[in-house]
Amino acid sequence: MKPLATLTRDLVAPLRGFLFDLDDTFLEHGQVLPAALQALYRLKEAGLELYAVTGRAAGWGAVVAHQWPIDGAVCENGNLAFVRENARIVGRDPLDRAARAARREELERVVSELRLRNPELEPSDDAWQRVSDFTFDIGEYRRVPADVVARVRGQAHALGASTIQSSVHLHVSLDRSDKASGTLRLLAARHGLDPYRLLSAYAFIGDSENDAACFNAFRLTFGVKNLSGRPTLTPKFVAPSERARGFVEVTELLLARRAELW
Repeated sequence: MKPLATLTRDLVAPLRGFLFDLDDTFLEHGQVLPAALQALYRLKEAGLELYAVTGRAAGWGAVVAHQWPIDGAVCENGNLAFVRENARIVGRDPLDRAARAARREELERVVSELRLRNPELEPSDDAWQRVSDFTFDIGEYRRVPADVVARVRGQAHALGASTIQSSVHLHVSLDRSDKASGTLRLLAARHGLDPYRLLSAYAFIGDSENDAACFNAFRLTFGVKNLSGRPTLTPKFVAPSERARGFVEVTELLLARRAELW
């Protein structure tokens, strides 16, 4: 990873959009700082498309897409999305209603078995807002030992489910999307562009292991100082500060480098 200050304007030149994780990246211990929200407005005023890309629930995605100056939110680790179309926020799910209901029923059977085997686990506070996955709280309000998380992941895989671990949650799903594939699916559908071209047109910022797919996929990536877990590929640049303050540092330099182009 390179220091953020080494970012050059030629890397910023191809950008048409900015993708950002929420927990421990844009959010400061779950809260929105005024400076971070102002940074979104500045990015939007500079002409960039903005998408939140998060493991958070569909309920969260719908709210932030409505209330923040962004073009949409990819949520539940790429499985679902909400996008702004004129004055409306429209949900996007690759499955139709009947298929989603059947998959949800099967997921509930898997989760029931996991909870039976691991009674010490607690659902996340937003589990009830979820559509495509179920989440256990492993770091938001309680700390679950790494060996327990590893054991539960193994059990879920044996039951046919996929798992993704973030800085706060363990996600269990029967969908196979990740943050990168779900985001590229959405952007390709919206713009009619080849996904390969999109990899250079959008930058991504994150902090955690569930951001690894985006760190791997997109050409320009950033991490905040509190980068955690073991992503398969780290971001290209790292901010000097943690969480929302690091987010603001990245956006300020990105905008400064864009200004040098004109």
